[in-house]
Amino acid sequence: MSSKSKSIGIIGAPFSKGQPRGGVEQGPVALRKAGLLEKLKEQGNLNILIVELDVTDYGDLAFADVPNDSPFQNVKNPRTVGKANEQLAGAVAEAKKNGKVSVVLGGDHSLAIGSISGHASVHPDLAVIWVDAHSDINTPTTTTSGNLHGQPVSFLLKELKGKIPEIPGFSWVKPCISAKDIVYIGLRDVDPGEHYILKTLNIKCFSMTEVDKLGIGKVMEETLSYLLGSKRRPIHLSFDVDGLDPSFTPSTGTPVLGGLSYREGIYITEEIHKTGLLSGLDIMEVNPTLGKSPEDVISTVNTAVALTLASFGVAREGNHKPIDYLNPPK
Repeated sequence: MSSKSKSIGIIGAPFSKGQPRGGVEQGPVALRKAGLLEKLKEQGNLNILIVELDVTDYGDLAFADVPNDSPFQNVKNPRTVGKANEQLAGAVAEAKKNGKVSVVLGGDHSLAIGSISGHASVHPDLAVIWVDAHSDINTPTTTTSGNLHGQPVSFLLKELKGKIPEIPGFSWVKPCISAKDIVYIGLRDVDPGEHYILKTLNIKCFSMTEVDKLGIGKVMEETLSYLLGSKRRPIHLSFDVDGLDPSFTPSTGTPVLGGLSYREGIYITEEIHKTGLLSGLDIMEVNPTLGKSPEDVISTVNTAVALTLASFGVAREGNHKPIDYLNPPK
């Protein structure tokens, strides 16, 4: 493969126990049915002027329910979520050791614990860009819902190590990123406890207020300068589709009005691709069983596919093999 090649490892993570709504475990199959893999491979065939893609599909992980998984305080399904994340961390680490960009198709966002832990075990210097309506940084003691998809970042942050109790199922987790290693984009539904953590740890956030004020171009310029200013390092993009406005991604469990536009979402992924540093990608919270119509599901799934393709260089102006129109073949 050429020096401009990129090797991708697709990992399906059909898992829903980090939150209460069934159906999000069907996200991976919906993305596959929409032709995600074929479209990525087709991009790889257009290997003139763009990065050549080599796509490996690792299939879907098989997650087992843990019997008698009683809550820890009010944290729900702790053993099941912990075990699933440990399994995913192993799969992502394996893909990274094989030199691949890991692409995790969720599943709910609790899976970021495993995805980022597995990535960091191979690339401990990674930077995280977290696109989401929510900050997902509740701790097991601040959460009001008990749903672990609202807590993954707290398990990953070194600064919160002393604030996370010993939860059954999570003894394997070692905090792997610092507060300065993560940037949020698209926030607009943050709990009081989360707001306190974000401010206390001085975590870089671009809420929708900042996106509106600065424009997405400036947001991405500042994000990449902040994370990569001192040194180039691998980027992990964890993208919850509810980061976008529900008019584009309605089929998701916790939609919040006033989100990123389709164009802003694509721009984020385009700019990350241009760095050449994308090393891990999560596409999370696609729930094909939610939505008021089949069109809602189609819009959500197709948007998630488009975000993934843009992360690997599919450009809006089109990627085509060059044709010399001035000297057409006879």
